[in-house]
Amino acid sequence: MNSPTVQIVDDDAAVRDALQWLLQSRCVASRTWESGEAFLDFVSPKLCGCLLLDVRMPGMSGIELFDRLRALKCRLPVIFLTGHGDVPMAVQALKDGAFDFIEKPYDDNALVDKVLAAIDHDTRRYAKDGSLLLLQQRLAQLTQREQEVMQLILAGKLNKVIADELSIAMRTVEVHRSHIFEKMQVRSAVELSQVLGVLGDARDY
Repeated sequence: MNSPTVQIVDDDAAVRDALQWLLQSRCVASRTWESGEAFLDFVSPKLCGCLLLDVRMPGMSGIELFDRLRALKCRLPVIFLTGHGDVPMAVQALKDGAFDFIEKPYDDNALVDKVLAAIDHDTRRYAKDGSLLLLQQRLAQLTQREQEVMQLILAGKLNKVIADELSIAMRTVEVHRSHIFEKMQVRSAVELSQVLGVLGDARDY
């Protein structure tokens, strides 16, 4: 994970400088961009932190950039900076997945607080993604037979019943169970169930 950085996209140089100074005063790293097009050339899945995005810009608007980022599956939290007339657009952007929006003129402390909340949200998302990846890697180590045994373990079936259903020796089931627990780094069927539950919709065992 890279260091969390606030990406500031605004066509007004004075606004970019003021935002960067404000964030620096609170020890928050930032980087500025004069256009959505320039930022798009820099976008990477490894970016973490958040994006401060002006709604109205010449060329690509903030809303257009936001749509492009969504199409690219960029999950960087987006906070829109809006004028009063842009609020309806910003509200729609919230429905489409933006993190928040702030009306101009904004309160410095309120803006930084929202930025910090967005960074915290992104940091927790990175941690969750890392946990899911680790679980998926552990699952990938299981053999086909171990996956079959695991499903029956999760169904609460005893070793003898599993042996009968799979037409294998009970001792073989015990060995498979041991290997499953070792590979998944758990100590019981209950713990195995809890660990796999973390995968939620992403689980593929």
